[in-house]
Amino acid sequence: MPAGASVLSDPAQVYVQARAAAMSGDHARSAALLATLAGSQPDQVDLARKALTEALGAGQFDLALSVASKLPEAKVPTDGRLLLVADAVKRRQLDRASGWLRGGEDNADLSFLAPLLTAWDAADRGDPDKAIATLDQVSSNSLLAPLRAEQEAYILLKFKRTAAAEPLARRAIGSAGARENRVRIALANAFVAAGDRDRALIMIDGLGSDAAAARQRVLSGKLSGKPISSAAEGLSEVLTAFSGDIARLQRGSPPIGLVQVARFANSQNSSATMLLALLLDQNNRADEALALLRTIPRDDALSSQVRDIQVRVLTDSKRLDEAYAMAYAAANAPAATVNDLSRLGDVYSAMKRNNEAATIYGRAVALATQQGFKSQIWPLLLVQANAYEEAGHWPETKQALQQALVLSPDQPLLLNFMGYAKLEHHEDLDAAEEMIRKASELAPDDASITDSLGWAQFKRGKLADAITTLQRAAEKDPDQSDIQEHLGDALYKSGRRMEARFAWNAALITAEDEVARRVKAKLASGLTPANAAP
Repeated sequence: MPAGASVLSDPAQVYVQARAAAMSGDHARSAALLATLAGSQPDQVDLARKALTEALGAGQFDLALSVASKLPEAKVPTDGRLLLVADAVKRRQLDRASGWLRGGEDNADLSFLAPLLTAWDAADRGDPDKAIATLDQVSSNSLLAPLRAEQEAYILLKFKRTAAAEPLARRAIGSAGARENRVRIALANAFVAAGDRDRALIMIDGLGSDAAAARQRVLSGKLSGKPISSAAEGLSEVLTAFSGDIARLQRGSPPIGLVQVARFANSQNSSATMLLALLLDQNNRADEALALLRTIPRDDALSSQVRDIQVRVLTDSKRLDEAYAMAYAAANAPAATVNDLSRLGDVYSAMKRNNEAATIYGRAVALATQQGFKSQIWPLLLVQANAYEEAGHWPETKQALQQALVLSPDQPLLLNFMGYAKLEHHEDLDAAEEMIRKASELAPDDASITDSLGWAQFKRGKLADAITTLQRAAEKDPDQSDIQEHLGDALYKSGRRMEARFAWNAALITAEDEVARRVKAKLASGLTPANAAP
């Protein structure tokens, strides 16, 4: 029976089918059913909005555009308006795009994007001076301000003004944060396209172990995809940057629709594709995430990061054999990088093959040392130390941490690990507590380090101080089971047994494996030497 006929005969049943499809992960079918249902009941705006959300989530852009265009203007949600903006930009219809920037019923004002669209429209019309002048007017408190130098650099490079673009490019890299590799490669690509390989090489200098392959591409004049040289591509970069900021600053995931719009604006934006894959994985859509990652060309400049995410998705899905096969192949290739070796170490760790993990991390340390990647050495020594500790090799653990502390003596993660490990091994307790205290002073907002300090105080018999410190850690990160277990143990020992049970119950919400077993035993029979946290 055609979908339309079934809607007319039983819309309630179709709605149930659409919800069931969404719950089973078939968002494309859900979107199609909801869109048909909304089309038969044009007064049901909520149905159309649900259809739009499902269509965007499934990457069904034509359907999403169709649904969004039929909604009353004030009722189009933010991601729908952004999709309409991107569509108009791709069609070079600035007036139409600008109209969708005004706030809708959800009060999300997108007008801060107007200078970006106006500038790129001028650039696309061959007027770089007007484009740069437009972006120069962006106020320092605008959401667009942190990305202004990057966008100006892309526009100047579109017109081969490489000398003028260089200082802006350097500034963009300096403020790129987690996007640094993406920005370095995109700018290097633009310099190559503009015929300036020398400045392109400057852009890739900070890529670490991925720099060699990028340098070879630059020297051969090979582009890493299409340069960012249009309004749609510029908009895609901005939306990807905003998505990453949401993930970092709000400790949550950006809306899938926002990332999908970034991909719609520029289908070759591999950063947006990778971010979307991570979001899909978080939403238990691993197969979709892996399929999406396979659409990124194997010679993409960010291919190492693509493999990282593929292995992460496979590991999260407990598909460890597949993760191992992929990581092992890359680590044993003739041109294997430090990242390739480290990735295999991570898989070994996930497989509880800790001795092999420690060995491969050691190879990564040696290669990083040989190639002069000093900033990568202490993190590798840290994960090697963790592998040794998990394998029960305390002398080797301590040696790796000591090597790392020589390189980075004020690194809070190293100080905390060394101090906590010394506590567990009942070694140099005064020094251990002092190291953790120093780590806490260097990273006062790190809940895990605050927890370590509280646990050190507990181990040293400073019960009142321990409870105060552990409560502070729990306030910073209430979802961390280790912290809640430690707090429960300290409260129980101090006689505050009802509060201890609250803490242990909180721990049980997220606890797994051994921690969960200990906490359940404590809830059943109280704190004993057999079930105490180590």
